[in-house]
Amino acid sequence: MSELDLEQEVTDLALAPNAETPGGITAFSFGDATPVLESRGLFDYLECWRNGRYYEPPVCLNGLSRTTRSNPFLYSGLIFKRNMLVRAFVPHPLLSRTNFAQIALDYLVFGQSYIERRVSSTGRLLGGQPLMAQYMRRGVVPGEFFHVRAGRVEHEFSLGSVYQLREADADQEIYGLPEWIAVIQSALLNESATLFRRKYYNNGSHAGFILYLTDSQTEQGDVASLREALKQARGPGNFRNLFVHSPNGKKDGLQLIPVSELATKDEFTGIKRVTRDDILAALRIPPQLLGIVPQNAGGFGSIRDAATVWASMELAPLQSRIAMVNDWIGEEVITFASFDLAPATT
Repeated sequence: MSELDLEQEVTDLALAPNAETPGGITAFSFGDATPVLESRGLFDYLECWRNGRYYEPPVCLNGLSRTTRSNPFLYSGLIFKRNMLVRAFVPHPLLSRTNFAQIALDYLVFGQSYIERRVSSTGRLLGGQPLMAQYMRRGVVPGEFFHVRAGRVEHEFSLGSVYQLREADADQEIYGLPEWIAVIQSALLNESATLFRRKYYNNGSHAGFILYLTDSQTEQGDVASLREALKQARGPGNFRNLFVHSPNGKKDGLQLIPVSELATKDEFTGIKRVTRDDILAALRIPPQLLGIVPQNAGGFGSIRDAATVWASMELAPLQSRIAMVNDWIGEEVITFASFDLAPATT
């Protein structure tokens, strides 16, 4: 039953002419406490599952990819890091800027990237080709990799032709995991708050109130008319006023009791702000670099100083990890220019 249907049923029940009222007031609570980890902790004791030919990743890579699009701050932050890496990358005859962009994005999103060494028939190195990390699987035999889509092996790479650049993980040494994996719950909570708000506005009557009618002067025909007026006020985008005339009625004979309407507005703003801060902390990006508008009069400070510190403490270490590919290729294919900002103009 949808929220709209549930509200209609409650409204009809409350305004029904022959509705029986129980003799006493019943109070109840719902929503037992749920452990944060639930049953997921069981999988921490398992290794990456081996199906005989290759290892399965410890998390759903497709789910990681979709999670990045659930929140604007998470997706924008990852793209910002990718852009800064590509900006500083020096193109090489063996690795173009476009191919490097794919390597950097896979490493940031999945915590791992794959590069295939392309050689000619004479054994001459032609270049490095990035492979889609979402569909790559590491074989049981060292140096063996597979391209797997929908559970089916589409391609088996020659032994030793693929290099896996992975983020270190404390639980297993087969696959890498992204640094932002700890903030998945905050990203999904941010999305849930937005979706809840959309449903709230799409529901024209904005469910969340109880119409309490106790006036004994009200005739049954008037109750029926009131019920019909409430039904007509429903619909997407409808905000209608309702006039009720009750001669000789009591002051509190007709009451409109909102249910958590004001609290919901405050919670929405608070959830969006707190989850945004969680995501920025996980990505380690100053808010002014993502174009976030400050809520205080003082602002976030100098954007130039923030960019300089970020480049030194976050961008440079990230570049050094990606440059480890050079040890496998045997040549300085991945190099970066210094991070210099344009001089400020007055």
